Amino acid sequence: MLYLSPFVVAAGVGYLAYVDHIVRQQFEGKRWSLPARVYASPVELFAGGELNGERLQWLLEQLKYRNDPNLSSQGTYFRRGSEYTLKTRDFQFWDKLETSRTIRVRFDSGQISAVTDSGNHKSLALVRLDPVQIGSFYPALKEDRILIKLNQAPELLLKALFSVEDRDFYGHFGVSPRGILRATWANIRAGGIVQGGSTLTQQLVKNFFLSSERTLLRKLNELVMALILEARYSKDEILEAYLNEIYLGQDGARAIHGFGLASQYYFSRSPDELELHHIALLVSLVRGPSYYDPFRWPDKARKRRDLVLTEMVEQGQIAANLAEQAKAKPLDVIKNPHQAISRYPAFLDLVKRQLQQEYRPEDLTSEGLKLFTTLDIFAQHYLESAVDTTLKKLDKQTRTTQLETAVVITRRATGEVAALMGSRNPENSGFNRALDAERQVGSLYKPVVYLTALENWQRYTLTSPLQDTAVRIRNPGGRPWAPKNYDNREHGIIPLHTALAHSFNLATVNLGMDVGVARTAEMLRRLGVEKSVELVPSLLLGTAALTPFEVAQMYQTLASDGFLVPLRAIQAVVSQDGKTLQRYGLSVKQSIDSAAVFLVDSILQEVMRDGTGKSAYAYLPANFDSAGKTGTTNELRDSWFAGFTGDYLGVVWVGRDDNQSAKLTGAQGALPVWASTMQKVSRQPLELEPPENIEFIWIDRATGLRSDEICPTAIRYPFIAGSAPTDFSPCGRPPSPPEGVESWIRRLF
Repeated sequence: MLYLSPFVVAAGVGYLAYVDHIVRQQFEGKRWSLPARVYASPVELFAGGELNGERLQWLLEQLKYRNDPNLSSQGTYFRRGSEYTLKTRDFQFWDKLETSRTIRVRFDSGQISAVTDSGNHKSLALVRLDPVQIGSFYPALKEDRILIKLNQAPELLLKALFSVEDRDFYGHFGVSPRGILRATWANIRAGGIVQGGSTLTQQLVKNFFLSSERTLLRKLNELVMALILEARYSKDEILEAYLNEIYLGQDGARAIHGFGLASQYYFSRSPDELELHHIALLVSLVRGPSYYDPFRWPDKARKRRDLVLTEMVEQGQIAANLAEQAKAKPLDVIKNPHQAISRYPAFLDLVKRQLQQEYRPEDLTSEGLKLFTTLDIFAQHYLESAVDTTLKKLDKQTRTTQLETAVVITRRATGEVAALMGSRNPENSGFNRALDAERQVGSLYKPVVYLTALENWQRYTLTSPLQDTAVRIRNPGGRPWAPKNYDNREHGIIPLHTALAHSFNLATVNLGMDVGVARTAEMLRRLGVEKSVELVPSLLLGTAALTPFEVAQMYQTLASDGFLVPLRAIQAVVSQDGKTLQRYGLSVKQSIDSAAVFLVDSILQEVMRDGTGKSAYAYLPANFDSAGKTGTTNELRDSWFAGFTGDYLGVVWVGRDDNQSAKLTGAQGALPVWASTMQKVSRQPLELEPPENIEFIWIDRATGLRSDEICPTAIRYPFIAGSAPTDFSPCGRPPSPPEGVESWIRRLF
């Protein structure tokens, strides 16, 4: 057998070299792939803010704040009457670190009346709360952790670990024969497993390098790796890695690793805020997170926690009276610890798509980035509620349960996406209709036609007469196209604004053929839609297939006075160490003449006041003066609405995935979703600001000629300077000036 010895030695040396390489490669490199955390837009508290106590209470629940009259840690609050007292959390934003402070928020008449510092009672102009985490981008293994340094670990946590898991940690060389014997004897005496024989180093190796399979080879690898780890690295390095690697629970598909995240998950506290009974419970989970799960098995968890406290007393780590006080306390875990991996999947899909223009997929799933988005947590909540309530009613009305929807809500001033749904089920992570469903837009295209005409102000104004009469257009290679109005009637000669306000097809086609189909397609591009469309006459009535997101971009330009404002879902990207990598500011480019846009927006207000969108005021105050347009496609397949108030814009599509009839017009299906959302979200009426070259002229509605306000049929319309009628109507004609001497003499001779 001696001739085998060199081969055995060589194999052993090779094995040790291989294991040593594995240990060094993984331990010295990037130890963990940290998921990117995605946050909603932070909520700001200030006097006069449109926030009531009920909404603040809901927000605090989303933020996992604990109701605690003692304010014993950050992220706590209590309520007394109409006043809330909060102890906010430290949070590193993209622009500054917001430190924890104790504040009082007082409410009166449904809004914040005062925000004061609880210490000095001084008024605070503004307090920014930490944002709600709405999801994460994970690698294939959905491990989550919050990294902590060894000096951030509470001393009691280390004492508890040493007492129960490895009392000789600083004395052994990775494997402790004495610890194995001691644990075996303790377990025999207790009649069950109360101590483990593995050192912290061995536990780290098992979690960090190896699988959980129970084989002799795995145990051998564990022992060898533990010895190598101890030989190459310091005890403090090993202990710090252990604190961040140990598995401590499961939250759905998300694995909870390390004491940093576990303290947040179970107690909504940072590690330095943990009390003795919290620490003992976390250490008890090391033995078996699922077996001692405090949410599912509170009795077992409490028994194990108390055993940890007893061990700490026996090891002289704490006094007996402190242990008894800790045992008398409840488990103290928070009520709802769950943190969704993807709380709003459709919106997170948009975030990922916009980030992939500048970041690799592996950056988003391994670098621990903080992604600050534009999502308004309240707007999203109210949108989901509006969709759920409205579509259930529409199901009964249409006698179908196959209705689907897609909605995009943006902030009118900035183009930030405040809320988004890609399905009627907000948790659906499948097909994202808001971004990918291309549907004919119907009458939502008509403002493009009228804007194209009104930009040519020498020919067209709001009062220009249009022919709403039958038209037949030759279609090369096919039958002539003969569109009809929705009511199957012709309305004769009508003013331009009436044609759009009441969505008359025939007048729109006659106007569009005059200005040119290709020119309307070019206008669509200037409104922000890059997609090419087929240049056929039916385009004038919206046969172009666009996504709700593309429609939102188009109407965002109309709502922004002709300035092209790209829709965005991201505010900033911050690295794991708090460095701001990217900020996404407002990008604005003048794309269309503001005066022509003002005229179209004025008609869109008329749509809401007197036309197809007037049912919105069953939800909104009459003084909101919102602007919008309904859209319906052939055979009632698609129900659309796009509109904006002073602060928000929304685009809604309702229909069926199989392209069968939804049995709904735009006013019947999409409009109620939009209106019920804006009822909760919007606070500002729409006040259009006329450009300098817009003048308001009194016009006689009966004749379309210039008039005077004394005329009973007179109404003021905006005109681009120089485009208003010059001839006067007999009704309200201004009096002739008094005859002068020169005119009298000339008439005399």
